[in-house]
Amino acid sequence: MNKLTAELNSWKKSLKRDWHLYLLLLIPVALVILFNYAAYPGLRMVFMDYKPAKGYAGSQWVGWATFAKVFKDKDFIRALKNSLVFNILDLLVSFPMPIILALMLNELRFPKFKKVTQTVLYLPHFLSWVIIGSVAYQLFKPSTGIINVLMMNWGLIDQGIPFLTEKWHWAATYLLIGVWQGMGWGTIIYLAAMTSISGELYEAAMIDGANRLQRIWHITLPGIRGTIVILLIMNLGKLMGSNYERLDVFGNTQVKDFQYQLAIYIYEKGLASSKFSMATAVGLFQSLVGLILVLLSDRVSKLLGEDGLL
Repeated sequence: MNKLTAELNSWKKSLKRDWHLYLLLLIPVALVILFNYAAYPGLRMVFMDYKPAKGYAGSQWVGWATFAKVFKDKDFIRALKNSLVFNILDLLVSFPMPIILALMLNELRFPKFKKVTQTVLYLPHFLSWVIIGSVAYQLFKPSTGIINVLMMNWGLIDQGIPFLTEKWHWAATYLLIGVWQGMGWGTIIYLAAMTSISGELYEAAMIDGANRLQRIWHITLPGIRGTIVILLIMNLGKLMGSNYERLDVFGNTQVKDFQYQLAIYIYEKGLASSKFSMATAVGLFQSLVGLILVLLSDRVSKLLGEDGLL
């Protein structure tokens, strides 16, 4: 009883001392509850033939029929294949890049240049895809884009390359722009992890005659291995996801074979066609598969001796 009283008194003192911080904390907590949890009751429309005019009370219950309809839909199969292929390629291309950049920046011995480089690298992370898309179109237009104009002036090509209007060129451009947009933020995370590595390890390695690459391989990479595993687990959970804004900005009729991914499918089936039950079913399917991937990868990482995410 005395212990419980002491804890309550401690909470009261903390609340009295830091009440303004707790008040500020209420805002993000309320937003999380509102947008992440308050919407959960609406998931019951997955098991209904939901009609907005009738609402939940007037819509007919159909059980698992919505999922059966989705999984038989050829458009869903096409969107699922595209999403998986592009997300796996995105993971293979974009995941190692922040690690490589962080290792390179960590070896720089000019602090001012290092700070400027970090800022330039992570700024694209905060730009919207609308801005990035506008810049990309100015750079990659077949006839007037800066990249094609320079390459033609230098005699490297005879005619403009259709970076954004031919599906195979579009796929490569789409992936590389995604790498450019996200690599800076990951680099900052890895650099922060590297600051926890003791400098004495590097000094001892240098005394033993280890060169720079050996120090990176035997000290730096093992030192950030836990961070790499956590970020890999989080990225694996996104394999079923897709970014509608990114796809919409770079989309056009010439590349629809590759552009048609789950985010586009959900929009077309949900908002454009008013098939809200189907769109919700696909969104729930994405979330469940993502959760399973996170749990499995976390389990595998623990079996391999890592702390994991959970």
